[in-house]
Amino acid sequence: MLRAATLASGSSGNCAVVSDGRVHILIDAGISTRRIAQGLKDLGLELRHISGVLITHEHTDHVAALPVLCRQTAAPLYTAEGTAVQLCGRWSGLVERFRVFEPGQRFAIQGLEIGTFPTSHDCARPVGFSVSDGKQKLVLCTDTGVIPPQALEELRGAHTLIGEFNYDPEMLRTGPYPIHLQNRIRGDRGHLSNEMGGELAAWAGAQGTRRVVLAHLSQENNRPRLALEAARKALAGLGLREGDVELAAAPRSEATDWFEV
Repeated sequence: MLRAATLASGSSGNCAVVSDGRVHILIDAGISTRRIAQGLKDLGLELRHISGVLITHEHTDHVAALPVLCRQTAAPLYTAEGTAVQLCGRWSGLVERFRVFEPGQRFAIQGLEIGTFPTSHDCARPVGFSVSDGKQKLVLCTDTGVIPPQALEELRGAHTLIGEFNYDPEMLRTGPYPIHLQNRIRGDRGHLSNEMGGELAAWAGAQGTRRVVLAHLSQENNRPRLALEAARKALAGLGLREGDVELAAAPRSEATDWFEV
């Protein structure tokens, strides 16, 4: 049975874990190793159990733990080559840990199939991931300014989507961010708004996805209530109800319990 949990989700740190009970994979490591270890412990795992770390891109809120994490676990790091180059330039001693791929490539980690697809973000080579045990599939698509066509294809047959609902447009417009930062966030290499996240969730639901986890909510420019309202509205537009697709907003700073993929 494929299960997943988020250990943190937001602009201050991101980390998720996916497991089939035998193989345990982290997606991003943007919180402290101590917090990752505690989150795993609460789920019945330890750092030594991690079989690999998938990295979406090089921004600090997705990779902050890597230097310490690599001293405490032997798990290889999987990311696009451009991201690996950026991280090796930032920290020494990581070169041998990387297993690089081209976005769109598929590979296996001890029996779990990993799919990759390009996203659109202001960094070297951002990607999203799918993880499948051959029966169930999870797709993670965050930190992208547009909905990638390849993500839509990857969502076919996915049972769970962890998708970005970063900002509410009105909160962003009237909030504390200067205009240049607002433009970055809502640009094509920024983040998905609640409405755009809703479009992604609705597409997934129409393909048969039965769980959507709303992720990467901005503390300053969003609220779980607003994101969930946008997701429900988008699903309703296709005749889907929340009973058809389970919705949950990932906590920014706390770990969730396991949920079945």
